[in-house]
Amino acid sequence: MTSLFQILMLILDFVWFIMIAHIIMSWLINFQVLNLRQPIVAQIWYGLNRLLEPIYGRIRSFLPDMGGLDLAPLVALLIVYALRIVLINNAMVFM
Repeated sequence: MTSLFQILMLILDFVWFIMIAHIIMSWLINFQVLNLRQPIVAQIWYGLNRLLEPIYGRIRSFLPDMGGLDLAPLVALLIVYALRIVLINNAMVFM
């Protein structure tokens, strides 16, 4: 059971890293540090969007319309962090 706990934590860590990379990359694109006309940047950006859009889309359906402000990544990060806390606090169940 310990290995199941470690696998779940690894998955949550991976999702956390992907979300942080997506958020930072969106900032860099918006501030024109990165350019989507560069092939490698475009491939990474579209790949991250395809990975995270199912998660963000479900969250956006519950959030009110905030105009140009997208809070879905923030809510998703909070959910992942809350899941980590729940897993860590219940680690004894897995032991």
